[in-house]
Amino acid sequence: MNVRKPTRIIFFLIFLLAVALHPMQLVAQLVRDSAAPPPTAAVTKQDASTNQTSSGKLRLTQELQLTGDQLWSDTGIDVQAGERVLITATGTLRYADAQEDNGPEGNPRGFKDLLRILPFNDAGRGALIGHVGDAATSEPFLIGARRDTVSPISGRLSVGINQTKDDLADGTFTLRIEVYAPAKGAAHVVARQVASLSGIDNSLFKKIPRRISDKAGDPGDMVNFLLLGSEATMQSTFTTAGWVKVDPDVKEAVLHGLLESLSKESYLTMPMSQLYLFGRPQDYGWAHAEPIAVVASRNHLRIWKAPFDVNGQTLWIGAATHDIGFERDQRNNGVTHKIDPDIDLERDYVEKTLSSTGIVLEVMHFLPDSPMKGAKTATGGSFHSNGQVLVLRLDDSFKPAPAATN
Repeated sequence: MNVRKPTRIIFFLIFLLAVALHPMQLVAQLVRDSAAPPPTAAVTKQDASTNQTSSGKLRLTQELQLTGDQLWSDTGIDVQAGERVLITATGTLRYADAQEDNGPEGNPRGFKDLLRILPFNDAGRGALIGHVGDAATSEPFLIGARRDTVSPISGRLSVGINQTKDDLADGTFTLRIEVYAPAKGAAHVVARQVASLSGIDNSLFKKIPRRISDKAGDPGDMVNFLLLGSEATMQSTFTTAGWVKVDPDVKEAVLHGLLESLSKESYLTMPMSQLYLFGRPQDYGWAHAEPIAVVASRNHLRIWKAPFDVNGQTLWIGAATHDIGFERDQRNNGVTHKIDPDIDLERDYVEKTLSSTGIVLEVMHFLPDSPMKGAKTATGGSFHSNGQVLVLRLDDSFKPAPAATN
């Protein structure tokens, strides 16, 4: 092992050099937000005992087999928010290039994982994983040999193997799934669609610029969503939904990239320029994408803390777009990301991913007076919209799940 580590480090440094030679300016880095870890880590014994004492009667039991040539399998089970789900698994898989079989916990993460795009990059190849709800927007979680958790949302339960369609395994996992009704009074309604929210009206929108801008003041992306909630809750919502915070400084980006990659976390440096609202650059940048593949395509957004609140609640103002490729920057003839002109799709993507966390209490779509329905960005691209602004009220009573312990 000691002989292989220098080789891995040298290979990684060569990889960094290749990235550094890319003609696009590197101004940001995907990093893990250690302050608010997502509650998708392997469930601890403490988690399991807590769930067992707080769950109600057993509602259903199901056993199924998952073969190594499958990616995702629909269990046919619709779970409800607040229900306890206990999944246990046995069996082994074998990959053609693996030295030994792996169980439901998957193979140990190796250096090649920097180049793989797995459904759940926090776990090794071959791990048993799951998700609840829409596959396109719900965040996968590790099941492993045992997962005992309370579902934060309602939706269809799917299980799968953490692998790519071009890298399938031989073997079978056998699963047993138990679903328990919520303890009395524990069921809760999340992401409830509402027609109005107190304080969200045209008088509020008179204080909010309709568009963000670059440093020179050239108008850019449209403000298309608002969040109501504390800073800690806002961060937990994004990290739980699988969004990753972007470093604002390139030097810090390189340092984080080096440390994270040597820790076998597969993140990739990607640019996110500073744009302005209320005379200052974004307070947070978030990206939702996978390593390597994100160079040309990714979901990303910027948010600013408003200099005023709404009925005592902190207001966050955001602009979200979907990068779909590259185009010429008409300001300087450089290369910049091209956004999907139908920016309502990205607004809806933000709604779906954040609503899947169980932290969003209420969802509203507000159409302000004289709505923004189309314009050009600061780089010369164009966009169009129905003019509605998404408003999400977050649950400030949310507490992140405890970190996993052995």
